Amino acid sequence: MACTGVLGFATPPLNSSRRSKAHQKDTSISCCSTSTSTDEQGTARKFTYSRASPAARWPHLKSTETQHVSQKKMVYSEVKDEIEEVSEDGAVSVDADGVEDKLFDKRLSRNKVKKMSKLALKRAKDWRQRVQFITDRILNLKSEEFVADVLDEKMVQMTPTDFCFVVKSVGQSSWQRALEIYEWLNLRNWYAPNARMLATILSVLGKANQESLAVEIFTRAEQSVGNTVQVYNAMMGVYARNGRFPKVQEMLDLMRERGCEPDLVSFNTLINARMKSGPSTPNLGIELLDEVRRSGIQPDIITYNTLISGCSRESNLEEAVKVFHDMEAHKCQPDLWTYNAMISVCGRCGLSGEAERLFKELGSKNFLPDAVTYNSLLYAFAREGNVEKVEEICQEMVKMGFAKDEMTYNTIIYMHGKQGRHDLALQIYRDMKSLGRNPDAVTYTVLIDSLGKASKMAEAANVMSEMLNTGTRPTLRTYSALICGYAKAGEREEAEEIFDCMRRSGIKPDNLAYSVMLDVHLRSNNSKKAMLLYEEMVRNGFTPDRGLYETLIRVLAGENNEECIQKVVEDLEEMHGLSPEMISSVLTKGGSFDFAAKKLRLAITQGRTFDRENLISILTSYSLSGRHTEAIELLNFMQEHASGSQQFISEALVVIRCKAHQLDAALDEYYKNNNLHTFNGSYAMYESLIMSCGENECFAEASQIFSDMRFHAIEPSAEIYQTMALIYCKMDLPETAHHLFEQAEVKGLPLHDTSICTALVEAYGKLKQLEKAESVVGRLRQRCKIVDRKVWNSLIQAYALSGCYEKARAAFNTMMRDGPSPTVDTINSLLQALIVDGRLSELYALIQDLQDMSFKISKSSIILMLEAFARSGNIFEVKKIYHGMKVAGYLPTMHLYRVMIGLLCRAKQVRDVEAMVSEMEEMGFTPDLSIYNMLLQLYTKIEDYKKTVQVYQRIQESGLEPDEETYKTLILMYCRDCRPEEAVLLMREMRQLGLNPDLDTYKSLIAAFCKKLMLEEAEELFNGLQTEGHKLNRSFYHLMMKMYRSSENYTKAEKLLESMKESGVEPNAATMYLLMSSYGSSGHPVEAEKVLNSLKSNGSNVSTLTYSSVIDAYLKNGDLEIGIQKLLEMKNEGLDPDHRIWTCFIRAASLCHSFSEATMLLNAVGDAGFDIPLRLLTENSMSLLSEIDCYLKTLEPVEDNAAFNFVNALEDMLWAYERRATATWIFQLAVKRNIYNHDVFSLLQYHLIFPAGWLIRIGGPILENYPPVLLLSDLHYGLTICRQIPVFIFLMLYLTDASLEGFPESPKSVVLITGNAEYNKVSLNSTLKAYLWEMGSPFLPCKTRSGILVAKAHSLRLWLKDSPFCLDLELKDNPIIPETNSMQLIEGCYIRRGLVPAFNDIKEKLGGQVNPRKFARLALLSDEKREKVIQADIDGRKEKLAKLEKIGAMREKRISSRFSKNKFISSGVVSEAERGVLN
Repeated sequence: MACTGVLGFATPPLNSSRRSKAHQKDTSISCCSTSTSTDEQGTARKFTYSRASPAARWPHLKSTETQHVSQKKMVYSEVKDEIEEVSEDGAVSVDADGVEDKLFDKRLSRNKVKKMSKLALKRAKDWRQRVQFITDRILNLKSEEFVADVLDEKMVQMTPTDFCFVVKSVGQSSWQRALEIYEWLNLRNWYAPNARMLATILSVLGKANQESLAVEIFTRAEQSVGNTVQVYNAMMGVYARNGRFPKVQEMLDLMRERGCEPDLVSFNTLINARMKSGPSTPNLGIELLDEVRRSGIQPDIITYNTLISGCSRESNLEEAVKVFHDMEAHKCQPDLWTYNAMISVCGRCGLSGEAERLFKELGSKNFLPDAVTYNSLLYAFAREGNVEKVEEICQEMVKMGFAKDEMTYNTIIYMHGKQGRHDLALQIYRDMKSLGRNPDAVTYTVLIDSLGKASKMAEAANVMSEMLNTGTRPTLRTYSALICGYAKAGEREEAEEIFDCMRRSGIKPDNLAYSVMLDVHLRSNNSKKAMLLYEEMVRNGFTPDRGLYETLIRVLAGENNEECIQKVVEDLEEMHGLSPEMISSVLTKGGSFDFAAKKLRLAITQGRTFDRENLISILTSYSLSGRHTEAIELLNFMQEHASGSQQFISEALVVIRCKAHQLDAALDEYYKNNNLHTFNGSYAMYESLIMSCGENECFAEASQIFSDMRFHAIEPSAEIYQTMALIYCKMDLPETAHHLFEQAEVKGLPLHDTSICTALVEAYGKLKQLEKAESVVGRLRQRCKIVDRKVWNSLIQAYALSGCYEKARAAFNTMMRDGPSPTVDTINSLLQALIVDGRLSELYALIQDLQDMSFKISKSSIILMLEAFARSGNIFEVKKIYHGMKVAGYLPTMHLYRVMIGLLCRAKQVRDVEAMVSEMEEMGFTPDLSIYNMLLQLYTKIEDYKKTVQVYQRIQESGLEPDEETYKTLILMYCRDCRPEEAVLLMREMRQLGLNPDLDTYKSLIAAFCKKLMLEEAEELFNGLQTEGHKLNRSFYHLMMKMYRSSENYTKAEKLLESMKESGVEPNAATMYLLMSSYGSSGHPVEAEKVLNSLKSNGSNVSTLTYSSVIDAYLKNGDLEIGIQKLLEMKNEGLDPDHRIWTCFIRAASLCHSFSEATMLLNAVGDAGFDIPLRLLTENSMSLLSEIDCYLKTLEPVEDNAAFNFVNALEDMLWAYERRATATWIFQLAVKRNIYNHDVFSLLQYHLIFPAGWLIRIGGPILENYPPVLLLSDLHYGLTICRQIPVFIFLMLYLTDASLEGFPESPKSVVLITGNAEYNKVSLNSTLKAYLWEMGSPFLPCKTRSGILVAKAHSLRLWLKDSPFCLDLELKDNPIIPETNSMQLIEGCYIRRGLVPAFNDIKEKLGGQVNPRKFARLALLSDEKREKVIQADIDGRKEKLAKLEKIGAMREKRISSRFSKNKFISSGVVSEAERGVLN
């Protein structure tokens, strides 16, 4: 941070003294509130360092001035200049008046000077007095006076060398006056420029930091004068003071180009510039020494001291030690300054012990420590905060005659400030002033820096004010310390104000000052000011460090300032020469990841290696911002162009794809590299894959990856152990999860016991391994005093899944005793245990116990009970709980309504369902698609197709998108309503919406087509399924075969069988039965027998089903004897006949023309062991009812409607041979056995009271919105007649009583629903109509729907009262069996055989629908009379139609003429009238 810890202002004494001397200028400055002046002639007091005098540094030696001069010769250039400055300012004190007395003769004129020869002038010993005299006169000039005013008087005779000393002496106080002297001399004709003067003025300007003027003077100088070693060295010194090593190097090269060989001073200056230019590289000191030696020059003590001093400034102990050892190796004896520098560098590096050793070694080498030595050692211990040692060194220093100087105080103040003892530091500062020691700039800087680091900016500002009040000019470090303090305290405006004040005072910011202020702007996110300051910094030759560059880029990236970022990137390339990969690293750390990625691509393209951490940072940024696509593109680019890091890139691709939720692609990348057998993978990759697989429930893949991880010896973390344990629990592998859990415990990895144990208990519970689940909980109870509630709940839930209520209750009681207290989930698990165990009756007792324990039963618990009773179909309990829940204040939820409606729909309670839907809408809930689907299924089941369509319309109006279930139900509805064409249209719409019908839907549609014998449509749908690649099961083929059987198309049935075998579906007995049935229905019994023989030859098991199909085929074809022969053949083969065979023979007997043929068949059956049918015709039927009842009981569990088919065949046979009473008894017996609907018999036994809605339910579901209904099951004609006659009797009696009593109100009409179904090609609707037409009943076909007959109640009442057919409706057995069958099958209906000729005659001549009474009247007439009546009827119809046409034409003519006479009738009225006529 630029604001904290960067500025080390309390530097070692050696360098600090030099720095303080470099700023000793006569300059006054005021900050912020005072005016700023850079006038060098100001009166500000200068700081003098008295310890620079040898007499002051070694008082016990009693050194003289001569000794001081000799000592100066030992010091290298930089230190020499400083000592000369201090000694001339402080040590040499010559009285100005004394100088005048010695220089001038009182007898001479004041304006005349005694002239001396050149030789005498050179030999004169008073040159110092002459120089001092001229210097004082010049420095005492006022600002408006000129140097020429003094020099033109020629009061003292001067040599060129004297003028050099004057320029140097004046330059120490005012470089402007020194430059004026130099310019004055160059303007004199008598003065010849010399190299020494040029070197002197360059040195003065260099010390004054006036580089540009020095460069100008050097450039203007004549080559003869400037082409000397001294001049080049001076110019190199100018550059070296600012650490401009490249310029020094250029000057050295220029020097060599001009033929001037560098000397040792040149190289010393070069070394000094390099050490000041910036951080040193490893072995830099040795390399510089080698370069000096390659030039044929041996380094001297100054060379080594310069290098060690440079290492001291950088705190580079390692390099300093190398230089010191090289110095000893080349026999160059170290001096006092060497030891001072080494002690300083050890102190800077925190090696106070080594510094103390060097201090002792210095004494053993006969060197006497000076004040700098003591201060350097003092700094070493002060840096460590060793107060006792500091005090000890101070006492020894005073004992040796060295009083505490400013450097000493500065070091002690620095030590206390660093340790946070600011009050003590301020006290020492005050003691320093009270003892006569004047604080210098370093003192104030140290104080300000320490206070600023402690954010005590008020005290720091006070110190700054004191500094300005004493006339001490703040240095660059002083301002930087104050700026840094304000920045750290968050007072950025004050920091900026101090920075501006520093620039106004004439102090140019250095790299550190710029960096601090740039950091201030960046911290305040002021990118505009930051960029302006950065550009100024770059213009002045300074560059931020990489950390500051990163901060600058981060701020610019935060504002998406791409233009400025591009400018910074260009500077990094041009000024720093950074490579693309290094720039990418800087940009990455600065948060500009897009630019970083571009530079990284460039580096890869150039064949450079990339920094993996840099790439990871870029990828992490892309991942956190959700830009996974860019990250993947970058990695793909690197995979194509980078070499040597393919495994790392592949791992990164896997990680990024996992974070991008592209698990499939990540697994592909992983498996692709894993197959190479050289892919070990990293922990991050395995972790990402396992976590991603866990999130996506790819448990098998996670297990495999975990195995690979263990195989490659990569140790999983606690998080991976926990994740894999949870995954194995979800995979129902709790033993493996338990093993991992124990492994992690052995390795000391802390796992979250609660989550793992909960998952283990749940997994063991699912597998019904309750003992292991109990062991997990028991082990956890040993570790913890109180087991977590989640673990208890999971254990109770495990018991609940197994229905172990007692164990669950025991765990519940343990929770109540030991804690924690049970929750709603605990209670629900208890209830679930009873529910799973089927003990629903105990739920109320458990609820009562819980309430006694002060538990409040939650809404979820009530819903759980309700759902349990709903699944059991207990509507009463469900309603009771539902109403109780509402009374308790629990409002129903949408889920609860779904449960209730679903239950009521399954029970077909239409009214309750509609009431529940209405209540739900009143509560503010809108039915969703699932509820609408349940309603669709309900209305489809009860065949209320009108309401089914209404529900679908509501779905569309609600804006809901129908799903597959919706379309499936609607298609099923259309199929059941025999409207497959509309079902096909709906299926196409379904597929256009992207919904795929399931095979059951296709099966329903094919069945509907088959039912209507729409062969082409059924085949198209069937073939389409095969083309689309659907695997059709055997039922599809059976449907098609049934259709071919019904259509008597055995050829296609054969082809279908072959196709079935080719599709891999093996035919079974039912398949072969259908094939044989198709042969039989088409009149090819021989082909059916061939199939039977083929089955025998193939060794297939032949059952009565296959034989029954062959026998039935022969019997239907009239080959009765062959049918009997096949029966005998079957018995000979050891196959006993069963109900199928009996049904075939009984049905054939009912269709025989004569009773003799029927007897032959029934005798064959009797011979085969079943004589009940024959006995029913020939014996007293009442005695046979018990036998029939026993046989029906054996047929009840048999599949394929065995009892139903058998009873129907008996009813047909008995009715055909006029055994109607017997047929009725058997019918009642079948109802008792639930073979027929029980509701039919209950109507006959109990007097049904019509409800208020005038609805009659007979043998079928309730149909609403109809007038009184007679609903007859689609069985057969005999059953229909035997059922309808009692109903008619009952209806007649009821209507008569109602008309007499006036209640209930007589209905307007009665509806008789017959349906359109057929049984064995017999239509109930056609049979019933024929019978009613013969009786002359008032029932007529419905005009809107087929399968419905409607009669007006009044007409029906009159018919029942007056019709001769209704006078005696009792069903009786004919005592004499007729020789011929009384019934005949014609066009799908059974009618009385004597009615067949009349039926055919009436239908052929009149056609269409005939009024029942008219039909009855015509049927009773003779053939002759019937023909005349029919002809008269036809002629009457023609006359009536002609008359109606004539009347219509005349009426239209009258209306048009009337409208034409009226002028004021509008066209609208005319059109209205025309419409009335047309209607």
